[in-house]
Amino acid sequence: MNRPCRILTVCLGTVCLGNICCSPLAAAVLAQQGGADVEVRSAGLRDKWAGGPAHPQMVAAAAARGCDLAGHRAAQVTPESLIWADSVLAMDTSVLDTLEELAPDEETRRKIRRYLADRDVPDPYGKDARAFAEVVEHAAAAHLPSN
Repeated sequence: MNRPCRILTVCLGTVCLGNICCSPLAAAVLAQQGGADVEVRSAGLRDKWAGGPAHPQMVAAAAARGCDLAGHRAAQVTPESLIWADSVLAMDTSVLDTLEELAPDEETRRKIRRYLADRDVPDPYGKDARAFAEVVEHAAAAHLPSN
């Protein structure tokens, strides 16, 4: 039996300091769409909120689109998590650049790309509920069917 495709979503930079907003959302969306064919994890470049839950406004915005973030616990990216993944998806260009520097080898660097190929995921942190809902629309709409 083949193992599921392993995907790691990572955030920091201007988007999600510690794995509580955009990368958990992206992981939940990809897990929902991939089902048993994918194993998805998320992480942040910093450990600021390691072990803590997703941001309450992101939990609510994600739930409105059918994604459950209630069980999420923030984690920090490690070289081992980069090696574990078949694909590493950065939420923005600054994260992409940092991950390429952290990658232990060229094979790992080749697995790293942006979650949205043509743009960065917008940063909702410190903004109102509408900003979180817009992130769900920008980031999740690429993978979720319309309501």
